[in-house]
Amino acid sequence: MNRRDFLHAGAAGVALSAAAHAAEFADQNPRVGLIGCGWYGKCDLLRLIQVAPVEVVSLCDVDKKMLAEAADIVASRQKSGKKPRTFADYRKMLDEKDLDLVLIATPDHWHALPMIAACEAGLDVFVQKPISVDVVEGKAMVAAARKHKRVVQVGTQRRSTPHLVEARDTILKEGKLGTIGLVEIYCYYHMRARENPPDTKPPENLDYEMWTGPAPLRPYNKLVHPRGWRAFMEYGNGIVGDMCIHMLDMVRWMIDLGWPRRISSSGGILVDKKSKANISDTQTATFDFGNLHVVWQHRTWGESPDRQYPWGATFYGDRGTLKVSVNSYDFTPLGADKPIHRDVVMELDKYPEDRTEKDLERHVAPAIRRHMQDFLKAIASRGRPVADIEQGHISTACCILANLSMKLGRSLTWDAEKQQVAGDEQANKLLRRPYRRPWVHPEA
Repeated sequence: MNRRDFLHAGAAGVALSAAAHAAEFADQNPRVGLIGCGWYGKCDLLRLIQVAPVEVVSLCDVDKKMLAEAADIVASRQKSGKKPRTFADYRKMLDEKDLDLVLIATPDHWHALPMIAACEAGLDVFVQKPISVDVVEGKAMVAAARKHKRVVQVGTQRRSTPHLVEARDTILKEGKLGTIGLVEIYCYYHMRARENPPDTKPPENLDYEMWTGPAPLRPYNKLVHPRGWRAFMEYGNGIVGDMCIHMLDMVRWMIDLGWPRRISSSGGILVDKKSKANISDTQTATFDFGNLHVVWQHRTWGESPDRQYPWGATFYGDRGTLKVSVNSYDFTPLGADKPIHRDVVMELDKYPEDRTEKDLERHVAPAIRRHMQDFLKAIASRGRPVADIEQGHISTACCILANLSMKLGRSLTWDAEKQQVAGDEQANKLLRRPYRRPWVHPEA
């Protein structure tokens, strides 16, 4: 499908699907800005347009081509048909003071500063996961949300995935697993970059200096932009920070877990040593919650132990087993009770534009819509959303601590009250990454 066909097809179904939810949020009509107009930025924003009568006022991105394309798509999808204004610097966008809420879907190293600035500007925020690249950033983000009394929803939309809500409410909360002693979480996707292309000059449409921002300035490489930046630890926290956070956060939400007592991790680049990527291809992490251990594993090589669940979680109880993923869940009880299976419902008839939208994960779209509705309800009530910034901080920090454990080669005992690793000065120094000048690291 070419771009013109995509815009036309998207416009065809938007009026009916958006109108279905307009009445619920009719008294809000929020003015919206988006910072980061790449893949998931558009996915998030277009789902918001589907469920509420928002007006997208501003878009911001450091890639001129990506920014222009996003402006055209938004104009074709929002009710007013207006093309949003575009900005290359989020600070100038916020200075206009004409927004009610902002969505942030930049690379991970660019989450903290815009989110804090938006809170200081009096805006409510939807920020993608993981919320930060270091623990101190995350702590500062929570502090900013609380100080300025802002509603901040994190893009851990497993908490809003309809079939997972059902599994939590009808299987876990009803005690059908009995006592749960172990949860395994995992990802076996071959998602790590395997290329080793030469470094080059950045493309003319990309402001690479601004794209890099507070991160270390690496020579530009085509793996970095767009979407390939997750191959490098300079911009994120590897597959643990990208995929484990979803499953760990989901488990914490499903069975009401807070901070783990201890985190340990091991792994590294054990198989694919030729790629330019510097994230691990193999890693195991154990999050010790006392009477319950949550154990993560990823491999970017080999076969998944269960082809139906290559990315998911398995809850082991003394009365049964529950497997969950973005696509389905399976409850297998011990004894004579019947197993239960559910599949995701993609809502393609209700939201026909989902059928033709470029790069949309159609099976995830219902969860994003529900997540956006929860965000708007929290804004209306001034309450906490289901994926409040503090919950995002806990799940993000746990993943960061797992990487620090692997780096240091030892387990880390976490003091949740002090937000420090107990008795480990070296580890605590790593809770804060250096920022590249002139950018200044936020403090709580």
